[in-house]
Amino acid sequence: MANIKSQIKRNKQNQAARLRNRVYRGSARTTIRKALAAIKTGKAETASEDVVTAIKALDKAALKGVIHKNNAARRKSRLMAKLNNLEK
Repeated sequence: MANIKSQIKRNKQNQAARLRNRVYRGSARTTIRKALAAIKTGKAETASEDVVTAIKALDKAALKGVIHKNNAARRKSRLMAKLNNLEK
């Protein structure tokens, strides 16, 4: 446990930020999982809708700084590649 007042405050701020960030990271993970499950079922229409939702969640997480923008871009690229393979 920190004894320095500024570090105690910083720990509180880090905890609050962690809880805020967790919402965006968790929703991104959930939507990605749903999109991958939809792709696995083979239904292109529902899969494309789920992929769009996942992309929005990734963009939001990147915008908030929860994940790096290149991380979001890589994940979106991989999702789109899987979706395009399904549609072929």
